[in-house]
Amino acid sequence: MKTIFEPSVREAFLSRIDTLTQDHQSNWGKMNAYEMLAHGVQSEDMMQGRLVIKRVMIGRLIGKMVLNKVLRADAPFDKHSPTSPYLKTLGKTGDFDQEREAWKQRIADYGTWNGTYIMHPFFGKMSRGQIGRFVYKHIDHHLRQFGV
Repeated sequence: MKTIFEPSVREAFLSRIDTLTQDHQSNWGKMNAYEMLAHGVQSEDMMQGRLVIKRVMIGRLIGKMVLNKVLRADAPFDKHSPTSPYLKTLGKTGDFDQEREAWKQRIADYGTWNGTYIMHPFFGKMSRGQIGRFVYKHIDHHLRQFGV
């Protein structure tokens, strides 16, 4: 399975993000293109340990089981996978180009990220390997959401 820690994967994502415009319409879900970029920035901050979100109770109960199921399959995320309320954007508009560059930088940062694990608010402790696969699937999910 692909992982965000592969340079070719990061390069492909950066190229796909470059094709995104604020006029792109979502194929599913409620986010507009700007909101998706802002969500991407927040998500990478969380996955790289810069944004810490408190564990949720339901995650303590079933988080590991769900994570194992998600990572075991090569299939992409379901189109209507839920977004954590902590990672929903507050504004529908903003500086699109600035947000796009911020997300691209966060993705590029995986090339030098030396972390070994993070504590995910739903899934719990995630290893570097789990992070790599999950982040790949998450970014791909949102780029497919906007057809890029």
